[in-house]
Amino acid sequence: MRIKELCADERPREKMFSKGAGAMSNAELLAILIGSGTKKENVLEVANRLLASADGKLSKLAAMDKSGIMAMDGIGSGRYASIAAAFELGRRCVLEDPGVEKMPVCDPSLVYKMMIPRMKGLDHEEFWVIFLTRAFYVIGKEMLSLGGMSETVIDPRLVVRKALEKKACAIVMVHNHPSGNPRPGKEDIEQTSSMKKAMGTFNIILLDHIIISDDSYFSFADERVYTA
Repeated sequence: MRIKELCADERPREKMFSKGAGAMSNAELLAILIGSGTKKENVLEVANRLLASADGKLSKLAAMDKSGIMAMDGIGSGRYASIAAAFELGRRCVLEDPGVEKMPVCDPSLVYKMMIPRMKGLDHEEFWVIFLTRAFYVIGKEMLSLGGMSETVIDPRLVVRKALEKKACAIVMVHNHPSGNPRPGKEDIEQTSSMKKAMGTFNIILLDHIIISDDSYFSFADERVYTA
């Protein structure tokens, strides 16, 4: 069925204007980004097929690689660009929210809330550092290493240099486990111990190392894993 043959309430653009974006399904919002259908499918059918390829989950769709999405019938480079841009704007909008960052970082759950929008659904590891004042307020945060599926390399010298540049009195290390299991491995523990020693040389506190998965996290400080 052609999109024009649907009643007005079922057409994505008309529904958005009459009822607002909040009243629309994920497939309908994707349909607006895609714009038009193919000779065989209307735009809603293309959107539903795209969403089904990610098991109906936006987080999985956001994590799909470019080639996988563009290989689908009805999704070319221009349509992929629109979808990827929408997901990235959503991430940046959440990260821009100053609510969490205006509070002192005194609980790992605050770090999780701060970083999960950036790390949710990633298929690779990223290593971030959050730089803090003496009272543990956030000065800034920066990704300092990007790795593969199972590990990322951490250079303590780089972290020390960045902390000194920002005049940070404390830091929190954050990285993700794409496997979904946030518990640390042997290398995670060794790297954390080395980082704590390096920071201590310059009187900078390693407040915590938090490993994030999509639905949970592991805090070295809470679990008292490192003793260096």
